[in-house]
Amino acid sequence: MAKKAVEEEAPEKKKQVVKDLEDLPGVGEVSAEKLRKAGYDDLQKIAASSPHELDEIAEIGVETAKRTIAAARDSLEMGYETADKILERRKSIGRITTGSKELDALIGGGVETMSITECYGKFSSSKTQIGFQLSVNVQKPPAEGGLGGNVLFIDTESTFRPERIMQLAEAQGMDVEQTLKNIYVAKAINSDHQMVLVDKAEEVVKANNIRLVVVDSMTAHFRADYIGRGALGDRQQKLNKHVHALQKLADKFNLAVYITNQVMDNPGIMFGDPTTPIGGHVLAHAATYRIYLRKGKEEKRIARLVDSPNMPEGECVFKVTAKGIVD
Repeated sequence: MAKKAVEEEAPEKKKQVVKDLEDLPGVGEVSAEKLRKAGYDDLQKIAASSPHELDEIAEIGVETAKRTIAAARDSLEMGYETADKILERRKSIGRITTGSKELDALIGGGVETMSITECYGKFSSSKTQIGFQLSVNVQKPPAEGGLGGNVLFIDTESTFRPERIMQLAEAQGMDVEQTLKNIYVAKAINSDHQMVLVDKAEEVVKANNIRLVVVDSMTAHFRADYIGRGALGDRQQKLNKHVHALQKLADKFNLAVYITNQVMDNPGIMFGDPTTPIGGHVLAHAATYRIYLRKGKEEKRIARLVDSPNMPEGECVFKVTAKGIVD
């Protein structure tokens, strides 16, 4: 008698409902606590992380971390969406005026949220002055070119001057004392501290209606801490992680990120301007808007838009005066 083979259909696995970190496979109470302390307090951050990154924090093993990330991604239904939905979401983007209509027009109407705007140039090219002006202007209501929000200012070169903020606020007819209180300043002592300040910034952003993050300058400490060609790979990896953490902040909280960058003279350029920004391709690809600033005669500054996803290359001239940045 022939043996009758009976194929039984495997019962469908019920999709596990994931709401908290503890619901993820491989994540228990201890692992979840480690993740939260490291700033990975929601499913979106888990979904956007790498297995090695998760293993390093929670010590759950790379293979388990892969399953954890996959489950987080499934719960968020990460995938494709149509361009009209992206357009609808982009309608929530705000812009901060620089004080100069010419400079605003060059970058599409001002420094925009959900983006990183980078200014690089030699000393005295007004990179920091733009950061100060944006820190004041963002506090204005949207009708006046602001976002009605506060500022997180990471100072790496000891260049933050509250006296200059006072001067700019007075020129705008704003409450000077309140303007100063709305700017939260942290001085980074090295590149690792600078990265920690951004990684831990989420709590400050949530609690204080932060709509602008300024890092002045982005590369000063990285340049000092990683010396020589042997350290270049490590430096670029850390810088890449740092700038992506800033972009995540911008996306999650619909805030603007403004960073300044140092430059060097490239000896390989025999003709033309040898000025080259620090950070290489890592920073070049990460910045949404990249502006090269150089000093003109007297108070004039020339801004050249080097890179943008939607604006053509161009130049404009603005002035830096006692009252701030003007045409």
